[in-house]
Amino acid sequence: MTDPGSRRLRVLLWHVHGSWTGAFVRGRHEYLVPVSPGGAPWGLGKAGRDWPSVTEVPLDRLAEAEPDVVVLQRPEELDLTARLGVPSVYVEHNAPRPYAASSEHPLAGRSDITVAHVTHFNAAMWDCGRAPVTVVPHGIPDPGARYTGELAAGVSMINEPVRRRRVTGADLLGTLAGAGPVDVFGMGTEELGAPLRGRGDVPVPRLHDEIARRRVFLHTARWTSLGLSLLEAMHLGMPVVVFAATEAVAAVPPDAGVLSTDVSVLARGFRELLHEPDFAALAGKNAREHALKHHGLGAFLTAWDHLLAETAR
Repeated sequence: MTDPGSRRLRVLLWHVHGSWTGAFVRGRHEYLVPVSPGGAPWGLGKAGRDWPSVTEVPLDRLAEAEPDVVVLQRPEELDLTARLGVPSVYVEHNAPRPYAASSEHPLAGRSDITVAHVTHFNAAMWDCGRAPVTVVPHGIPDPGARYTGELAAGVSMINEPVRRRRVTGADLLGTLAGAGPVDVFGMGTEELGAPLRGRGDVPVPRLHDEIARRRVFLHTARWTSLGLSLLEAMHLGMPVVVFAATEAVAAVPPDAGVLSTDVSVLARGFRELLHEPDFAALAGKNAREHALKHHGLGAFLTAWDHLLAETAR
């Protein structure tokens, strides 16, 4: 009997979330990404990414690309692809907004498109109504065990931390900086003031090298699905200090660092890890082992193989 996930498909999706897309297109299918002169949000294309499996398709010629399946990520994409008549699956990257438990999903009234949540937390919190629901947990390419912890500092990766201050927990980083220096990498971090040290947007793989030189990774997001930056840090072999919200509670084992909603506990743990490099290295080793087991790329791509095959039937 032929494995239902063995068929190679032409998969249409937009480049919305760079890190997630970078993992997704490492599968064995052919991936079609819309491109247009206007660029984002509807025609970003590869945007310079090294994605050999991706073919850029002009936004106004999607039908000619003859996709087998569409991976939707935003409600507006429903109208853009409706005329294609191609089966679709919807990836829900976000925790529900504006309300934690009562927000109805845009696809709640439909039963013909599966909603694929990236975390079990999201699946439990969104009201998806009639829509079929599944969960495909995040998986990322392994950047390797690069941790050195040579710099006695904390580090975080956040895009636009000033604009997204409370959502990302940038205000909590300011509190943690009382326990030790904190560097923040990402778009718009230059706008951060003391005591935080904004380091700007640094490209991978240099970003991973810079992150891994710091002793402790800080993840303070209050309301997110599960930050891929946290999983990247754990893969690097970094000890983590994590605000215990959303899926992070399940993603971070107790021996990988500190997990709490009490900011004073996080601050004490951060200080201890800064001053105990051997303890920090051991916690980082535990973090890496857990991340490889639960958020490796192989399981992620296998799960998507089967979901895409079921959708494209």
